[in-house]
Amino acid sequence: MQKRQIIIHVDMDAFYASVEIRDDPTLAGKPLIIGALPSERGVAATCSYEARKYGVHSAMNIKEAYRLCPHGIYMHPNFDKYRKVSEQLRQIWNDYAVRMETIALDEAYLDVTYSAGTFERAGEMAREIKSRIRSELGLSCSVGVAYCKTAAKTASEEKKPDGYFEIPTAQDFVDLISDRDVRALFTVGAKTAEKLNRLGIYTVRDIQERREEIIERFGKHGQMITELAFGIDDREVTAYKPEDTKSISREMTFQEDVENYQLLEDILFLLAMSVERRAKRKGLHGRGVTLKVTYADMKNINRSRVVTDADSAATIYQETVRMLGQIEKRPVRLVGAGIYNLIGDDGRQMSLEDYMEDSAEDRQRVIDSKLAELGQRYGLDFAGNLEKIFSGETLYRTAEYMRKHNR
Repeated sequence: MQKRQIIIHVDMDAFYASVEIRDDPTLAGKPLIIGALPSERGVAATCSYEARKYGVHSAMNIKEAYRLCPHGIYMHPNFDKYRKVSEQLRQIWNDYAVRMETIALDEAYLDVTYSAGTFERAGEMAREIKSRIRSELGLSCSVGVAYCKTAAKTASEEKKPDGYFEIPTAQDFVDLISDRDVRALFTVGAKTAEKLNRLGIYTVRDIQERREEIIERFGKHGQMITELAFGIDDREVTAYKPEDTKSISREMTFQEDVENYQLLEDILFLLAMSVERRAKRKGLHGRGVTLKVTYADMKNINRSRVVTDADSAATIYQETVRMLGQIEKRPVRLVGAGIYNLIGDDGRQMSLEDYMEDSAEDRQRVIDSKLAELGQRYGLDFAGNLEKIFSGETLYRTAEYMRKHNR
């Protein structure tokens, strides 16, 4: 008989904002919004709890955030710093988990079924994790301990911020959420909730009472929803594998709409270089290239092309430029490049081009020629700066400099 699962869910409190407050204590107690600046296009990535009191939340349009909280402090995110802190968090979590499933830089499920042995010991571990994160990193987190992933996630949200909560059994979970909105359940998003509401189903208890009807109407998804309503979730913690990633992409939102398509081609080159670096770090290879364009009127264009060497910056650049040349020429707000249909090093078969030195040299010539062209056109010196340019906020600043230089 399989041992009952014991899972800890750790969720950092306002992660980006908390890291910035830790590093600059003068920000403590103030409404801090991390994301775009009020004068720019973009959204709030996260915000401090003081900012949330004004109705600001993650993914909110930055103009709306500023309207709600004009006296807030607005900052660009520093992803390089957040990634370093995230790695420190993983080192702590790894000391306790047999398996760890990271959801983002600041959130993870930890399987402690065998490392803890008992629910009581799991609770001790969870408190140790909170204590270590506080003492070693100067940050707070909310932690839930439960018998399944859904319950653990619910538990970590129960006492935020800096919270701790336990849900030992399925009955405890059902007792806790039965009278809550249907969106309290994993997989019930806004659209599913709307469909349920149209049927007169508003609470988890409604789902429990109308189980057969929901399964009949929603099929497999309905089966999952009704099982969750009764506290049934057999999903296991799955260690993250880079090859599970479905796609890798980079996008650029311009502060002013762009009508110069030569500039767009140049930006696609930078994005292609960035995508290549991300893919190499994860040991992934693409078998298709994507182009994304958002026009000034917010209409989105998505194009894709199957290719054999989609992890090469030269190929990504050439294919996205080819697709760009096939769409309507109108002012552009956003442009993006990516690769999809990914496989890891182990699953990749060598192609004829892999054995031909001339092919690799041709690709490098494309890169070198384009770098020289950009250097001459915009007065940029890429020598020794490539890694810095293609990571973090520097890429955005470089692209904005190129846009302004092209006026």
